[in-house]
Amino acid sequence: MTRVLVTGSAGFIGHALSRRLLGDGHAVTGFDAFSDYYDVGLKRARHAELAASPSFEAVEARLETPGALLDTVARTRPEIVVHLAAQAGVRYSIENPRSYVESNLVGTANLLEAVRAHPVRHLLLASTSSAYGGDAQSPSRETDRAVTPVSFYAATKLATEAMAHSYAHLFGVPTTALRFFTVYGPWGRPDMALFLFTKKILAGEPIEVFSGGSATRDFTYIDDLVEALIRVMDRIPAQPGAGAPVCAADTLSPVAPYRLVNVGGGRPVRLDRMIDTLEAALGRTAQRISLPLPPGDVSATRASTELLQALVGTVPETPIEVGLPAFVRWYRDFYGV
Repeated sequence: MTRVLVTGSAGFIGHALSRRLLGDGHAVTGFDAFSDYYDVGLKRARHAELAASPSFEAVEARLETPGALLDTVARTRPEIVVHLAAQAGVRYSIENPRSYVESNLVGTANLLEAVRAHPVRHLLLASTSSAYGGDAQSPSRETDRAVTPVSFYAATKLATEAMAHSYAHLFGVPTTALRFFTVYGPWGRPDMALFLFTKKILAGEPIEVFSGGSATRDFTYIDDLVEALIRVMDRIPAQPGAGAPVCAADTLSPVAPYRLVNVGGGRPVRLDRMIDTLEAALGRTAQRISLPLPPGDVSATRASTELLQALVGTVPETPIEVGLPAFVRWYRDFYGV
């Protein structure tokens, strides 16, 4: 049994990862603030499912509260920490940037101080494909320059990557930062397009389609992402001079036990194809309103998966023709529609 601390355990990815860890026989401490950025009831329902396991302990607190993370880490002594808690959302970061400073920057700094005081075997840190910003290539490789973020959300995530690298260098904290690409599936986030589209189509309301549906996203099914995280946990970056790169695309730092890894499928899907597939799963036709791409968004994302595969082997890639109907079934069951 491995002791794992998961921050953001009531969130979409945190819940799915915690459920998998508990199912595999590990002990999980879930740390979450239950912020009201989206439906708190959904977050409570996720945690209630996890609480059915005697190996799960819930801690309700904010990342930025002085001492909250330090006390939790000191008491539970996790061997692995997966830092998923953050203020998410590209567009909301334009409206309320302070919440991103407090949660993403101050909160991550508090976590780094906690694992500095009480060392862990491996720290996994969630980042985002948005970090590639205006420099984005296709596919986006971890070795690409990423210095032109086009949203404040992306800027804070780039900052947390740099902060974690500095702690890995200064204090020897083995760290893997992971850039996630458009994660979706059952128990998903209500602020994301799939959830919003489903809700509006079932209600007979029009949906807003940016760039006429030509924008592409590297959709990553939640179970595939969790499988990748589980495998990466055991791929601990070596201390400087103690290990060789696993491939030409490796981002293993020359001065720290630190690595940056994409987690995505590498097979982008046009937004209009996603909507077509969703319509088929719902048995409804959407009323589409075409709008220009909003500020902070990018027109396309596509992950290079070379490094991920070199580290952990081939990770499952669930096609949207399977993943979207699975989401729809969960949505109808959970909301009774």
